[in-house]
Amino acid sequence: MLFYILGAVSASQATAGKPAAPGGRGEQTRAAILERAVDLASAEGLEGLTIGRLAAELRMSKSGLFAHFGSKQDLQLATVAAAADRFRRLVIEPSLTAPDGGPRLRAMAEHYLDYLETFTGGCFWGATASEYDDRPGPVRDAIAATMDLWMAELVRQATTAGIGDPDRYAFELYAVVMGANSRFRLSGDRGVFDLARAALARLEAELPA
Repeated sequence: MLFYILGAVSASQATAGKPAAPGGRGEQTRAAILERAVDLASAEGLEGLTIGRLAAELRMSKSGLFAHFGSKQDLQLATVAAAADRFRRLVIEPSLTAPDGGPRLRAMAEHYLDYLETFTGGCFWGATASEYDDRPGPVRDAIAATMDLWMAELVRQATTAGIGDPDRYAFELYAVVMGANSRFRLSGDRGVFDLARAALARLEAELPA
């Protein structure tokens, strides 16, 4: 899947120019740091994510965190890569048991909506896309590349399913889930997820049986 490639590329960008963290406990520590960083960024944005802020949150020393991430941008890029990995684990991988085309799209839609509730502050991609849409640079490029790959996969699956306008189908699926995320974060009304599921069901009605 394309998300495996993206994760590798993003991770290599985030660690460029620094020695590799030691194996075992060092890798586990880094993974734990990034899991928390993804949740913080979903609520406070990547710009608010600093080594000092994360060190205070995790009760670690700044020097300990600096050993893993040499700069704020390194931390931001590593956080984007970790968020892509979470997406892969929670949306892409569970859907792989379904055949390509209509069954895969149904599985992806279900897992995509459920995935919104794995964050402290709502969807990481919804938050960071809004934050970085007008900020050129490597962080914006990494966010945009991830979303482009996801949209391309939705289009590919819609094409395989025989949808007449796969770009439209992919956009509507994406828009329903992101709309539910945005509305829920502002209103706190969980009823928006029921509305989103009903909208996804109408989309799924276009798929062959």
